[in-house]
Amino acid sequence: MKKPVPFKFRLYVAGDGPNSTQALANLDAICREHLAERHEIEVVDVLREPQRALADLVMLTPLLVKLSPAPIRKILGTLSHRAPVLHALGLAS
Repeated sequence: MKKPVPFKFRLYVAGDGPNSTQALANLDAICREHLAERHEIEVVDVLREPQRALADLVMLTPLLVKLSPAPIRKILGTLSHRAPVLHALGLAS
């Protein structure tokens, strides 16, 4: 049996403000519901790593980047509107 491809996400946030906290909570909920045991989340705080944000061309937060599986997708915002987020991530049924 083929092992499912793991999803790799990078979430850019600005500190622990409400939008950043909400985006992380929403991403965690989506992963628990749709990607249990087959996802990785890297959180990058642009306030602590501003050079990385510049290098990655991140101008607004929160920003979710789905790194794998291909294609790469970028979603801006708190991820509160579940249906378009799932569609963008290729998880819509």
